[in-house]
Amino acid sequence: MDFTELIDLASEKLGGVVLVANDDFFAPKENLLKASAPVFIEGKYTDRGKWMDGWESRRRRTPGFDWCLIRLGLPGIIRGVVVDTSFFRGNYPEHCSLDGAVFLGLPTEAELLDESVQWLPLLPQSPLSGDTRNPFPIEYGERITHLRFRIFPDGGVARLRVFGEVVPDWERLKRAGGHIDLAAAENGALVLSCSDMFFGHRHNLIMPGRAADMSDGWETKRRRSPGYDWAIIKLARPGEIRGIEVDTSHFKGNFPESCSLEACNTASPNLTDAAITWTDVLPRTKLQAHTRHHFDQELINAGVVSHLRFNIYPDGGVSRLRVYGTLAD
Repeated sequence: MDFTELIDLASEKLGGVVLVANDDFFAPKENLLKASAPVFIEGKYTDRGKWMDGWESRRRRTPGFDWCLIRLGLPGIIRGVVVDTSFFRGNYPEHCSLDGAVFLGLPTEAELLDESVQWLPLLPQSPLSGDTRNPFPIEYGERITHLRFRIFPDGGVARLRVFGEVVPDWERLKRAGGHIDLAAAENGALVLSCSDMFFGHRHNLIMPGRAADMSDGWETKRRRSPGYDWAIIKLARPGEIRGIEVDTSHFKGNFPESCSLEACNTASPNLTDAAITWTDVLPRTKLQAHTRHHFDQELINAGVVSHLRFNIYPDGGVSRLRVYGTLAD
């Protein structure tokens, strides 16, 4: 899988935040993790200079580099980053680098800046191009909670995207007991593929919290041929399903007429293989507009499962899918 198809672990939607930067004179550090794509507004200036949609430091007149420290929204294994310099043409950094660290809890700024912190090299100093999405694969295979992003010697970066696999604190989740959301991104689930996501990305289906609006859900284009749309989800861990929530909030004239849920337990990387047997968990069931649907008595026990296929008929939008269950182990 292309690493950009994974979850953005640093997304502000997931709680990612730029905690501190040594300089953000021209444009604030908070812009770096904004969910929206960067924009350029011709003729817009502030009292400090040209308004830019990114993080931009002043022109450096001494040796060194600029930096910021980031807390990931969800800890995990980083598979790649995109350093987006969109609209930074004469003011982008010449190079960048990235280091990672693992902290327990929520360290203070002083603890993050302490010289004893062991920052692990993830990306060596690498050249950047201006007004470009610069992709870099990462080959460090351990869990990371915080990042140190450095730019050489100064300049502006529009966005930083940090793609990877979520690795939650499973011991804490087990201690909490009860049912957990096996399909939640924050627990390590992933929407592997879908038939269509013209209006809304498939990952929205498993994001934390309630959807803010229609753009914050999974929505397909209008179907003009027979069939239905679907999404395949890899559960955070194999488990037994006890309850489901299908949330069509904000979808009022474009919600699916109905939905169904199938499951399988497999280690195969090809979930579209016709040889895989999918078992019904929720038979095709009518849906309503702008509604949180809860299903438990309607469910068919499929035993321990590792993947789901969520079907919507014939098309439309769903804000969130929650799949509550117990871990197999």
